[in-house]
Amino acid sequence: MSRIVVIEHLTLDGVMQGPARPDEDTRDGFENGGWGIAGNDPVMMPVLGARMGSAWSLLVGRTTYEDFAKVWPNQPEPTPFTEALNNVEKFVASTTLTEPLPWMNSTLLKGDAAEAVAELKRVHNKNLVVFGSGVLVQSPMRRNQVDEYVLQIHPLVLGRGRRLFPDGSPSSRLKLVESVTTDTGVIIATYQPG
Repeated sequence: MSRIVVIEHLTLDGVMQGPARPDEDTRDGFENGGWGIAGNDPVMMPVLGARMGSAWSLLVGRTTYEDFAKVWPNQPEPTPFTEALNNVEKFVASTTLTEPLPWMNSTLLKGDAAEAVAELKRVHNKNLVVFGSGVLVQSPMRRNQVDEYVLQIHPLVLGRGRRLFPDGSPSSRLKLVESVTTDTGVIIATYQPG
């Protein structure tokens, strides 16, 4: 059985949309993309790596998959993170994509995404790490299948944008199991179900 580990950049008001680049996610007229760049800190990678574990697979939705597949295989200066993302086994939930998927080691989850993720969690033997994927992540959250949230909370309020916990999310009690503060003021808070 797998563990689902959700790793997200968030603002203080819970926005997760478009942290990496101005053009990353402009849905709903979002114009604040790239907000997470100022918070980057070298301490983040070892903390995230430790939470992901040594045996992990990537679980993403279509939007994140398509964005990652454009960016990571085409890095001019590969880093250990670039190599890890390119080589890791990737599971993609989408009703519009078809196989073969363009990024190596990618498998399309078939059928209902919530059911496919639940079955994958049951039969897979590595951590399923979710980056971004704001639509996809709602399914395991509603089913109480997320085993850990690693939230990189940036000292910023945007006032609008897609949030990890939108209105109507189910009530959840979480317990803090680790926190690290970076020199840029980002708090990396790790929570597990309470």
